[in-house]
Amino acid sequence: MKAVVTGGGGYFGYKLGCALASNGASVVLYDMNEPIWEIPSGVACIQADLRNYCAILAACEEADVVFHVASYGMSGKEQWQKEQIESININGTRYIIDACKEHSISRLIYTSTVNVVFGGLPIEDGDEESVPYFPLDKHVDHYSRTKSIAEQMVLAANGTPLAGGGILHTCVIRPPGIYGPEEQRHLPRLAKLIQRGLLSFKFGDPSAKVNWVHVENLAQAHILAAEALTPRKNYIASGQVYFINDGEKYNIFEWLTPLFERLGRWKPWIRIPTCLVYASAMAMEYLYLTLKPIVELSPVLTRNEVLNISVTHTFKIDKARTQLGYRPKKFVFADSVDHYIKTTPRGRNHHILLKVLILFIVIFSFICLSLGCYGLSLLRSFRERRH
Repeated sequence: MKAVVTGGGGYFGYKLGCALASNGASVVLYDMNEPIWEIPSGVACIQADLRNYCAILAACEEADVVFHVASYGMSGKEQWQKEQIESININGTRYIIDACKEHSISRLIYTSTVNVVFGGLPIEDGDEESVPYFPLDKHVDHYSRTKSIAEQMVLAANGTPLAGGGILHTCVIRPPGIYGPEEQRHLPRLAKLIQRGLLSFKFGDPSAKVNWVHVENLAQAHILAAEALTPRKNYIASGQVYFINDGEKYNIFEWLTPLFERLGRWKPWIRIPTCLVYASAMAMEYLYLTLKPIVELSPVLTRNEVLNISVTHTFKIDKARTQLGYRPKKFVFADSVDHYIKTTPRGRNHHILLKVLILFIVIFSFICLSLGCYGLSLLRSFRERRH
């Protein structure tokens, strides 16, 4: 079996490719960047843009299945690059679907996100049938909005005819935050927030809970989904969506206890109003966009992060258990934290004056926004999300 994994240069795409190769598949990792880890036997890398249709066609030649993992705009400065996010997440997905049709690849698995249904309103033990898409115009970030559009494109492509005969079978995997040894996005971002003191206080619903998924469990789910798109499994996953997580619910601040301890920081105990944190995040985003032509100052906390931390959004995995045979293994977050601490150099802070200046600007802007109509509308919009 030949499998193509888009986004194969990233953490999860690479781990999925390795898992497929260990099962005997011939794997192509397609990404703008090569993985930073060792490439195992049976795995090839193609460096190309997801918006390069000719390169996609070449990579997908003679493939049996495509895992579309690649995306753009989840975190960092890239979150505000609207045009690039749309062109990669939407147009890139369209190219993948077209390549599957042209090369008669009958199986396409799309890696989505729980944020296609979560946008700040509480969801407790949601399932695939009862939880609707969050309105596209209500998302506070381009990433979640474009992932929602792309997911619906993949589902709409299910059942369409292939150039060489047969039909395309598609399904969608919706994971929460991913963790595991060497994870490059979520854990480092959380560690920076803690080190900067931005998680030195609590905010949000004290009982708020979220799901997480270990990278090995997520890879297992994708491989099972590919098998469930075959005649042997009666195409049971065709046109289906699956929430995938570790099967556990956590309060984010309790979940992060090992990270606080390993970084030598106290767990937060002071609680401040969430609306103030949300408005501050909005002010930081506004400042970033305003000052971008002059200086690059990434927001230290975004509205999307505030919502994800402060509001419960948990999901059942019963459908994946029943239809895919998904059985999540037990993992301990502290193991990933230990690996991160051991492999991350502890740098000294050489930018105290700059950070003080940034903090002053943020506080001053927040006061101005809070006194003005614009600031009031921000707080009102947050309250509307909660109700």
